[in-house]
Amino acid sequence: MGDPKRQKPKYRRPYKRWDKARIIEERQIMRTYGLKNKKELWVARAELRRIRKIARDLLAASGEEKELREKEFLNRLYRLGLLPKDATLDDVLSLTVQDILERRLQTMVWRKGLARTVKQARQFVVHGHVYVNGRRVTIPSYWVRRDEEDKITVDPDLLAVVRGDVHAPAKEAVEAAQGGGDEGQQ
Repeated sequence: MGDPKRQKPKYRRPYKRWDKARIIEERQIMRTYGLKNKKELWVARAELRRIRKIARDLLAASGEEKELREKEFLNRLYRLGLLPKDATLDDVLSLTVQDILERRLQTMVWRKGLARTVKQARQFVVHGHVYVNGRRVTIPSYWVRRDEEDKITVDPDLLAVVRGDVHAPAKEAVEAAQGGGDEGQQ
């Protein structure tokens, strides 16, 4: 059965390690989506490969079981938010890694305006300030389903800081609260 501490990798490394064009493209995607390392990008690519392989297998199949499996597969991708309701298998084959990365909780928090930057959104998620459907989620790579999009919330105190409702006190107010500053200690 295998050692539970040593799980199989959920990604494959690129074949050509030092391909300049790929490295530049990966760096741009990492900057756009605030990924911690390239492994997160490779996991998304592996998931996209898996989805596209299922679609290719369904295109090659025939019979009424194919129609049932195709309908279930497209409904699943609709629930995940990757495809519109009336999508076909050709639409599945046209998915990109950006479509996968847009469904991550970190990206959704940023796109909804609950954080100022994508990296701040990651920090909010990791520190446990983000709730999905009333449940705390601390995994930035969590896939947000279509029915959960409207149920993403952030702690109200934190949201006030992000929106700019709460500001740091002015320097004069801090000095007045401390008793007039340094004049009395000299």
